[in-house]
Amino acid sequence: MFVLGIETSCDETSAAVLEDGVVKSNVISSQFVHAKYGGVVPELASRAHQRMIVEVVEEALQRAGISKSQLSGVAATQGPGLVGALLVGLNFAKALAYGLNIPFVGVNHMEGHLYSVFLEERVPSYPFVSLIVSGGHSMLVHVSEPFQHSILGQTRDDASGEAFDKVAKMLGLGYPGGPVIDKRAVHGNPSAIQFPRTFLEEGSYDFSFSGVKTAVLYYLKNNGLLHNTSSISPELMADICASFQDAVVDVLVGKTLFAADEMKVHDVALAGGVSANSRLRKRMTAECEKKGYRLFYPKLEYCMDNGAMIGYVGWMKLLRGTTSPYELSAVANLELA
Repeated sequence: MFVLGIETSCDETSAAVLEDGVVKSNVISSQFVHAKYGGVVPELASRAHQRMIVEVVEEALQRAGISKSQLSGVAATQGPGLVGALLVGLNFAKALAYGLNIPFVGVNHMEGHLYSVFLEERVPSYPFVSLIVSGGHSMLVHVSEPFQHSILGQTRDDASGEAFDKVAKMLGLGYPGGPVIDKRAVHGNPSAIQFPRTFLEEGSYDFSFSGVKTAVLYYLKNNGLLHNTSSISPELMADICASFQDAVVDVLVGKTLFAADEMKVHDVALAGGVSANSRLRKRMTAECEKKGYRLFYPKLEYCMDNGAMIGYVGWMKLLRGTTSPYELSAVANLELA
């Protein structure tokens, strides 16, 4: 069974071909036009998807060595995401499936991240706990079996990825913030500045990163650096990045291991764009080893938004006989059911 997966929820136009759940191709076209605006501009994103979608899909089919006529089904992201961007991929998928007379299925973007760890050869066993961290989401999910999952906790304000982007903007480091802060933090002292760790009330699995973001703001303001970031020395910039990053990572790791303990699982998964953060991976690996948990995370290209994870979930759904009507609408705030 060949399944085409299409992802256009934000600023990556991606298409992938999977054969019986195994990735044969995964093409990602990133949009760099948003960098000068300090964030994704929805209108520009949807226009870029319109320009790239045909080319990206054709390249995915070519790399997989198949023609459209060999496809067994088409999967596309329904939400959450930018509605204009979602509509491009969703409507393209519907039209292609209709023209080929094959099934179409809409996929929740967060399910894509949740099951992206199964794109690797080494996969977790059910049940497991998954930490999904991206630009707009930070959530802990308990997965008992395929498509049987429950949200244990999620962000109450800024997601971790949002906090990275906003702090990077304060520091004049540009967009996206996660990779550049990670790179600068390598040369800094994570204990140089004591930024707060917000664990909320006892026993809570929820996240809150607005406090640590505001703490960075006040640190810069109190030291006369808020609108004078050019005066920050490379050493101090590295220390600020490392200290902020460690405050976020401490909470993410601590909450995840707390959930794993409480749910009595043996496997832990890490997914989403922020899961590419080197400090998070290092700390999570070390803490899981201490507690005897097996840790799973996808390779870097499957951490970012990608068609392969959408195609994999689509394949799982199609195997179960699940399809979507052509009337399916894009949903910007689609929740993980």
